[in-house]
Amino acid sequence: MTALSPTLELACDLIRRPSVTPLDEGCQELMMRRLAALGFQVEAMRIEEVDNFWAVRGGEGPVLCFAGHTDVVPTGPSAAWQHQPFEALIDADGMLCGRGAADMKGSLAAMIIAVERFVAAHPDHKGRIAFLITSDEEGPAQHGTKAVVERLRARGERLDWCIVGEPSSTSLVGDIVKNGRRGSLGCTLTVRGKQGHVAYPHLARNPIHLAAPALAELAAEHWDDGNAFFPPTSFQVSNLNAGTGATNVIPGDLVAVFNFRFSTESTVEGLQQRVAAILDKHGLDYQLNWALSGLPFLTEPGELLDAVAASIRTVTGRETTPSTSGGTSDGRFIATLGTQVVELGPVNATIHQVDERVLASDLDLLTDIYQHTLQRLLA
Repeated sequence: MTALSPTLELACDLIRRPSVTPLDEGCQELMMRRLAALGFQVEAMRIEEVDNFWAVRGGEGPVLCFAGHTDVVPTGPSAAWQHQPFEALIDADGMLCGRGAADMKGSLAAMIIAVERFVAAHPDHKGRIAFLITSDEEGPAQHGTKAVVERLRARGERLDWCIVGEPSSTSLVGDIVKNGRRGSLGCTLTVRGKQGHVAYPHLARNPIHLAAPALAELAAEHWDDGNAFFPPTSFQVSNLNAGTGATNVIPGDLVAVFNFRFSTESTVEGLQQRVAAILDKHGLDYQLNWALSGLPFLTEPGELLDAVAASIRTVTGRETTPSTSGGTSDGRFIATLGTQVVELGPVNATIHQVDERVLASDLDLLTDIYQHTLQRLLA
């Protein structure tokens, strides 16, 4: 049997710890021990039920932070998996199989090994290397990176560049990096009618009938054109509920849940005002409960993006494409510190799926890319 690379050994060790969000199951302790051995100042930050840590090595100068999460999503029925989800094995096709292989314990292993190699070669490197790791990325994301960032902000900590290990690649490792994300603004809309008997509609007000034209107008509305970095803002209704379950009762209320994924061309306040104006135009009796998950952020071409692109080119021979597509990530919290943020990780084809897997050799390539980026920025 061929010996595993250091990156794959560590990735398997992490995957075998069933850290279903918000549990960490000792993943961070393992990472902190290895970083402490390199001379990092390691600070565990347990906030409510969430394990986090912040680690720093080096002196004055710019800070390159590696960020990520040890928690994973639930596996679903384990019987549906070809291999047990926390077994962590490499199959006959060279795929590392297990929950978290792609999202994102493979990236965490690559970060640690890259830093170990870089520090061995450059013990007196320029600037500082940092790690910001949470176990609350796949959950509510309230007591993880968001809370740690607020502590770092209060202390005046400096973060110049950040690489988030989210699985950004589409077909080949490094083909896509995320240099920003759209904002996410959710809302629960309650439209109030009057319950009654379906045979006597004149004595009731059906909120489904009342709300339907307004929802249709919201769905058809052109919110913005996007820009060179972002697609146009989108509006989607994700849940619609009304009625008692009986066929002869007009419901009293309708509840609709919708979400905006918005570009930097729109603002939270602007979207909220436009929604209210459309609902008012239709004369609805309504209530809106808004929930902002994150503002859009963008890292334009500069030191970090250039270094990452050059490192991908050196290691793989391919050019990378910056993209702001996809969902949100913890990068949205880190970007509020004025930090250049890039997401770079393995292929995302199987994330959150049964039989999550990633090409094992890709994690070794990712390790090399991270190490080359350190070399370009801090050697």
